[in-house]
Amino acid sequence: MTVDQAMTLAVLVAVVAALIWDRVRADVVALTGAAVLLITGVIRPVELQGAFASPAIVALASLFVIAYALELSGLLDRAIAAGVAMCRRMGSTGLWLLLSAIGCVSAFLNSTPIVVLGAPVIRDIAKTLGLSPKRYLMPLSYITVLTGCCTLIGTSTNLLVDDMARVAGQPRFGLFEITPVGLSIALSGGLYLFLFSGKLLDRSLGASPQPSDTGEIMVASAQVGHAELFAEPRPYQPAKAAIAFSVFVGAIALAALEVAPIAATAFAGAVLLILLRVISADEAYGGLRPQILILIAGMVVIGIAMEESGLAASATNALVGALHGISPLAALIILYGLTMVLTELLSNATVAVLVTPVAVALAESLGVSPRPFIVAVMMAGSAAFATPFGYQTNVIVYQMAGYRYMDFVRVGLPLNLITFAAAIVSIRAFFPF
Repeated sequence: MTVDQAMTLAVLVAVVAALIWDRVRADVVALTGAAVLLITGVIRPVELQGAFASPAIVALASLFVIAYALELSGLLDRAIAAGVAMCRRMGSTGLWLLLSAIGCVSAFLNSTPIVVLGAPVIRDIAKTLGLSPKRYLMPLSYITVLTGCCTLIGTSTNLLVDDMARVAGQPRFGLFEITPVGLSIALSGGLYLFLFSGKLLDRSLGASPQPSDTGEIMVASAQVGHAELFAEPRPYQPAKAAIAFSVFVGAIALAALEVAPIAATAFAGAVLLILLRVISADEAYGGLRPQILILIAGMVVIGIAMEESGLAASATNALVGALHGISPLAALIILYGLTMVLTELLSNATVAVLVTPVAVALAESLGVSPRPFIVAVMMAGSAAFATPFGYQTNVIVYQMAGYRYMDFVRVGLPLNLITFAAAIVSIRAFFPF
């Protein structure tokens, strides 16, 4: 093992340990690891600069600005009000339709702000209808994660895996290239939640401890604050809402038609909204969510160090040796299972950085296309349902509704297995070896 490999491995172990320890903000941990790699010469300043200017970061930052413009215009409040009226007419069926509508939005926007905004609404509607919020808040989190798997921009994990695959020499994914796989996972998982989640939660209704009255929510080691603040009513501004929505649809359409990458179209859309004064420059900066962007950039730096130092190649050689003679399908199943377990323990960004280079090299060693293996990492990297801490949105509803830890195991573990099976079948169908 070379000096650079030893240093990269030491930083990686320290970062993972700090994330598990969970006493320091995740973005600070990632930045510290990047700083150590830079000061020790494992990576060069130009590589650090490239990580912070990666297409994944540009796309996410731009989409955050566009989403914030939609929120400030009052359009989201109008949509929520329509959902409330529907639920009052249709009862529990309306709540499930509202959850489905929120899921559709989450296919294009980051799930964390959507859940932070929507969770108090779902809770209050359920209480108004005389229903337990616990029946719907956990499905809210799960549905946004499931639908986030349906597009390249539905979750930061997909963008980061795509970025890491590019570093490993693979072509980029199209905006809707993974949609057939993500849709099969979302439909199978959503059907399971609709049919069984309420029954599985029945034994915990009324038996769980009351949610904390502090109102503070911790997400990914960073304080988000009181959930009600995110549901602050915004005055409806029809002109700004129409422009913001048109820019959002236009950015998605241009990327889907491959006129330009999503990073370019979203960036142009965000700048256009500022020029048209739909959102001010100060408001745009306020909507950037830097803690998420810096976490991803810091993990990209560690991924680059693994690639440049040869550590990723060494780990792959060890894995390939252990899987010598195995079929590509068996290798795909093992990779998905390993990624899914790691996702329950570590952050999504960490898993993407760790597993993506290994997935590419493993496929190449087997003489098959890396595409199905990369898609498996995308799906398994978000499929964290069996613990309240596997995904940021789980933490939000866990604290708000006062769930017990075992509630997530009871509902989430079968969901993990169902999505696992759906993913393997659909990956084999749509991404041949």
